[in-house]
Amino acid sequence: MSDHYYSQKPGVKHNRQVHQDELCGFTLKFVTDAGVFSKSGVDYGSRALLNALELAPSANVLDVGCGYGPIGLTAARLAPQGRVTMIDINERAVELSKENAALNGISNVEVLQSDLYESVGGRSFDVILTNPPIRAGKATVHRIFEEGYELLVPGGTMWVVIQKKQGAPSAEAKLQSLFEEVEEVSKDKGYRIYMAKK
Repeated sequence: MSDHYYSQKPGVKHNRQVHQDELCGFTLKFVTDAGVFSKSGVDYGSRALLNALELAPSANVLDVGCGYGPIGLTAARLAPQGRVTMIDINERAVELSKENAALNGISNVEVLQSDLYESVGGRSFDVILTNPPIRAGKATVHRIFEEGYELLVPGGTMWVVIQKKQGAPSAEAKLQSLFEEVEEVSKDKGYRIYMAKK
């Protein structure tokens, strides 16, 4: 269990790599490492989420389970007058996200180590983005939805990417039980992108 990407301190040996990627028209560089999600490059689900995403330029955004930062850092570029808070339980992922923000000259971000939302309790956000840690189990994914709902401003939105075969129908049902409005924004190779509005 010690080397899951959702563990607090990955036990696996470091294997740092640098990848360059084009996301939403921005060229970004990412340092990745063993023990974090999708270490060999930006995963398809995160790309699908970013391709569907609509953000106001001044949005106050929370990226839940940020990994080494592709979603949050791209969001920071999409919302240059806004602010993006990036959280992850994995301390290695948190350090990489900080490093990648600096590497790409992105300053409108804050990266915090957080077990789910513990580091951002009491704050509120316009938008929550998540490519949830499916392997952490349905209970964890549902907590991301439930507790995230509480942190959104009225009219705020949560954007979720999830594979159909990894529980998209139950995720959609859970979102519908919490949010006033849930829309399947796009389907992409088995991935579903949901936008849930408070």
